[in-house]
Amino acid sequence: MNILLVDDHAVVRLGYAGLLRSGLPGVVVREAASGEEALARVHEAVPNLVIIGFGLPGISGLETTRRLRRRLPQLRVLFFSQHAELPLVRQALDAGASGYLTKSASPEVMLDAVARILDGHTYIEQDLATQLAYHPTDRRLQGMTQRELEIFLMLARGTPARSIAAQLSISSKTVSNYLTLLKSKLRVSSHAELVHLGIGMGVVRVVG
Repeated sequence: MNILLVDDHAVVRLGYAGLLRSGLPGVVVREAASGEEALARVHEAVPNLVIIGFGLPGISGLETTRRLRRRLPQLRVLFFSQHAELPLVRQALDAGASGYLTKSASPEVMLDAVARILDGHTYIEQDLATQLAYHPTDRRLQGMTQRELEIFLMLARGTPARSIAAQLSISSKTVSNYLTLLKSKLRVSSHAELVHLGIGMGVVRVVG
């Protein structure tokens, strides 16, 4: 089995690559530090599974997943992220992911998730799966396209427009146009109000 682990922190990659190699004997783990590098690695050799997060330098984990799945519809992808907001989980699944784990998951849970996904199953961390079942999408988000929701979540988390443009491979002007559209759709008058709305809707967590 061949796994591609995509994370921009070398220490994180080292730790989880070691876990996968020791917990799944015979598995080959390759690494990538960005979405662009992941695309290149997959072009060199198609893995059985890609483990990826949202926040990557350059194109985002979601955009990387979309590109990989367009090229290889059968490719298995597991999102492994510090973010536990339900709209992000839904976006990962909509992009074609076969599973979702948060980085607070235990090593045993990660190994179980990887094994199940490699066997052809879907795996969503239990707490997230329960929340998805009992918390339908906020009505204010239901009319959004996938790209609008992605940009809304990034803006609400305080991601600069320039970084959003780089991660999604679009222009800063396009991000500005989306901000204007989102403010109109959500009936807010400023970026700050959009952030507060995201917090109020529970799609952005305040750490403190």
